[in-house]
Amino acid sequence: MSEAVLVLNAGSSSIKLGLFDISPAEPTLRCKGLLDEQEKTPRIVVTDTSGKQLFEKSRPADEVAGTGLLADIFAWIEDYLEGGRLAAVGHRIVHGGRDFTGPVMIADQTLAALEALTPLAPLHQPRCLAPVRAVKSLQPSLPQIASFDTAFHHSLRPPAGRFAIPRHFEERGIRRYGFHGLSFEYIASRLAVLGSEWIQKRTVVAHLGNGASLCAMHEGKSLDTSMGLTPLDGLVMGTRCGTIDPGVLLYLMQEEGMSANEVQHLLYEKSGLLGVSGVSADMRALLASREAAAREAIDLFTFRAAADVAVMANTLGGLDGLVFTGGIGEHAAEIRQQICDRLAWLGVGLNAAANARGQWSIAAPDSKVVVLVIATSEETTIARHCRALLNSRTSSGSEPLPAVDR
Repeated sequence: MSEAVLVLNAGSSSIKLGLFDISPAEPTLRCKGLLDEQEKTPRIVVTDTSGKQLFEKSRPADEVAGTGLLADIFAWIEDYLEGGRLAAVGHRIVHGGRDFTGPVMIADQTLAALEALTPLAPLHQPRCLAPVRAVKSLQPSLPQIASFDTAFHHSLRPPAGRFAIPRHFEERGIRRYGFHGLSFEYIASRLAVLGSEWIQKRTVVAHLGNGASLCAMHEGKSLDTSMGLTPLDGLVMGTRCGTIDPGVLLYLMQEEGMSANEVQHLLYEKSGLLGVSGVSADMRALLASREAAAREAIDLFTFRAAADVAVMANTLGGLDGLVFTGGIGEHAAEIRQQICDRLAWLGVGLNAAANARGQWSIAAPDSKVVVLVIATSEETTIARHCRALLNSRTSSGSEPLPAVDR
């Protein structure tokens, strides 16, 4: 009997899902979907790997706030598997703090510990945990597994992982954690497939999307990253400011009379590309816009991205490879071009024709740095985690399945 895992990747207004067969050695995607809550009547759509629609259902918004569409997808999966077994549900959890350094089964104590980390990711953590509670109410005996965006970066060591504040704060967990780790872990696995020489390359991976960050990678490990304690730090993002002078925050509170909540809302939801352009948080809209402010937002985005690539190269002691991934990194040729042009002094050269065609290898023949475009899959990483954790419990003689406390 085949076994499958359902992966749920919750974003700010939608949940991406993937159903993976975990019977083979490598999890295989069977179908994928999106639960979109932005529409007036939220709906879920599931397609196979070729794009053919397999399932579609809409429900009123008040039903979606509970478990409505998830209940529908579980009922559909039961029929779709045709006698196969849904072994677990895997979740992307943005922040794992100090204690969660790898995937874990989710039990009540685990959930409580993850909720306590909400101040470190106030917008993201509640969204990640909401599907956990919904699945628990719908399928209380079904194992749930958490995979963490921060876990890949637990290899960071001082000075890269440290803030210049009194040491006792670091001892309480105030340090640089980094995010997008599930994406970076997937890219590391893809680079390994290219050959052992890629593991030795000093590589910067640029995950560029509505959320964006960089990772300095060597031998499959994270040595530095652009995000810090929270997902607010680093690059300019869709609605997030990225790195900012702390004095700006003090000024806003002391001189403008803004509350902490107002500043949080400003930095997370009104800044970034949206704030600078006044047009949109969507890079596609900015690239299509004739507004001068839209071009200025793009200019700032690529300037900051290139500047932080140089920071990552400093950590690595050089730069051998640059990988673009994420929605913008994979699809916006103009953004890749601008970033690489700013890095010409580091030996980065782009083949304009290959870049425009969206080829996977886009470096110019005389470039000293290999430049690649690799599609990421956070859902595949989570499915791998689920398979490994389920198999480890089975091989150790444990019952496959009540969830266990960490």
